[in-house]
Amino acid sequence: MTDEKIISKEEFLKRRQAFRDEGKKVVLCHGVFDLLHYGHIEHLEEAKKQGDILVVSVTAAQYVNKGPGRPYFDDRQRMSFLASLSIVDYVLLSEAVTVQEIVSFVQPDIYAKGQEYARAADDVTGNIGPEQRAVEQYGGKIYFTQGEVHSSTKLLNNFFAALPENVKEMAFSLRKKYGTADVFSEIRRRVEDFSRCKILVVGDIIVDAYVFCNVQGVTMKDATLSAFCDGEENYAGGSLAIARHLANFSPNVTLLSMMGTEYGIQDFIEEKMTGVRLELLRDENFVTPVKRRYLKQNPVRQEYTKLFSVNYLLKRGQRKRFDYSAFHQKLRDMAGNYDLVVVCDYGHGLLDEEALQILEEKAKFLAVNCQTNSANYGTNLITKYKRADCFVVDERELRLAFGQALTSRHRLLRELSEKLRSEMSWVTIGADGAIGRAEEYEVRIPALLLHVKDTIGAGDAFYSLAALAAATKMPLDMATLLANTAGALKANIVGNREAVKKIDLLKFLSTILNV
Repeated sequence: MTDEKIISKEEFLKRRQAFRDEGKKVVLCHGVFDLLHYGHIEHLEEAKKQGDILVVSVTAAQYVNKGPGRPYFDDRQRMSFLASLSIVDYVLLSEAVTVQEIVSFVQPDIYAKGQEYARAADDVTGNIGPEQRAVEQYGGKIYFTQGEVHSSTKLLNNFFAALPENVKEMAFSLRKKYGTADVFSEIRRRVEDFSRCKILVVGDIIVDAYVFCNVQGVTMKDATLSAFCDGEENYAGGSLAIARHLANFSPNVTLLSMMGTEYGIQDFIEEKMTGVRLELLRDENFVTPVKRRYLKQNPVRQEYTKLFSVNYLLKRGQRKRFDYSAFHQKLRDMAGNYDLVVVCDYGHGLLDEEALQILEEKAKFLAVNCQTNSANYGTNLITKYKRADCFVVDERELRLAFGQALTSRHRLLRELSEKLRSEMSWVTIGADGAIGRAEEYEVRIPALLLHVKDTIGAGDAFYSLAALAAATKMPLDMATLLANTAGALKANIVGNREAVKKIDLLKFLSTILNV
């Protein structure tokens, strides 16, 4: 009987006209239903009273945007839970982010939502308006049930180990400090205010080429690695990735950089960078950084292992002979016209000493990320800057800046903050999370997830949101949590295939804080 209730949306559409002919009202309830609880039962019982046929659609796992690791239960389990209820007549799988597609198949007379959606302003997704219009298109109407609101997420976080224990402790601490109902609302309000910020991104653009491999073994003659190529994808990395992250939070993002004249790269960049104003100077003597990585996927988990990398970069000798005057003039003309200047310094030949002097002189609020990588190890240190209103480094970069392997990172972060006269600063510490500093106040936010797909670019996502938070004077603990959330989301995206989106960030934050 349970299996008979679970049908495809196409099969339900075939039956829909018969229900009309019989004068039966169809009621639709839609959701993730990750853990069935008393609140769901109340909601479904009240919904069933509004009609004759109760249809429940379940969001497929790949479209659930509550953050990595959700849903806790798979599609079949969640559908079976619901189908086992006598009040439910049909269960459908919704293979889309929003409910509009499933509405076109169910064509409900009544679309039942919980009372928490009655005020559109409280809906983080902003979907309630489009959902209502979709229902009305088929002659239906929306109905808000009045039962007590419960939360699957809260139950999973507290009783099913869906969050690491130290993350729960952090969430409880924030809710105690700011108020149970206030902390997420305040973070959300401040995130919405990011849209007022006019941002200039300056730094090395990078094309990340990912070659996905199936490792076969080693060759017989010279014992080198042998692999099949399963496919290749190119991603917009470096300052391109950071500008894309920021463009999901502000409509006023400009990217200033340089590139070579290599075939096809400009078209690739323009295609990827929608929502960002591009100021890219092209020069045939410049080399557009391309990093080609060869990866294999773990056969059990979704993680990827980097086998090796080949980089195409402007060599150090070429940098000395290159004429940067046009870039310097652009920088002088533009840097002072923005609320926030976000520097992405990967040490690949764009930002020389004169560029740094212009940035330090002109920028109203200067955010700096100066990265250490295999191409610049020990030569691209953040201490070459004299000013950074905020900065983000990882622990290796922090220790290299002072040549200190054993000194406490708290002390080093304080000394670097003082040296650069920073209002806010962060050191990311991998699986241990991040430490933030503002004046004499420090906060540590733990890593939100321990299972990741690809850590490349996670630091850039962290930096993007940290810079916005610092420029808009967000409290340090909120800012560090926000940046950590962005990094966690990015670590579950392969390469820079997608940017961190505002709605995904807010949904994941609401999941984390729901304890």
